Amino acid sequence: QVQLVESGGGLVQAGASLRLSCVASGRTFSAYVMGWFRQAPGKEREFVAAVSRSGETPRYGASVKGRFTISRDNAKNTTYLQMNNLKPEDTAVYYCAAKGGFALEDDSNMYTYWGQGTQVTATS
Repeated sequence: QVQLVESGGGLVQAGASLRLSCVASGRTFSAYVMGWFRQAPGKEREFVAAVSRSGETPRYGASVKGRFTISRDNAKNTTYLQMNNLKPEDTAVYYCAAKGGFALEDDSNMYTYWGQGTQVTATS
């Protein structure tokens, strides 16, 4: 079992930045690919980013590429999502997720463990 706890969400104006954190506990953190997803009211869950087990390789969704950066610190069992130049359309609940294997999947069904989510709201 892996427990995931997100933090760092909040209410900001468009153009601002936020950094989300996801702390993992339980089994060996470095054995998991980590991902971030988001879900806005009335919409399907959307892939935001994923990072390889070593942290060397990221993958991004098209809507956030160039603005968001995913990273991880295996010594701290933590994954981060740095969000710059936030837009109102980035408003959603952001979820951290973990999966075994090596593939940086953009399909939420491939992830086994999920956090409870943290709200991010960007106002115009």
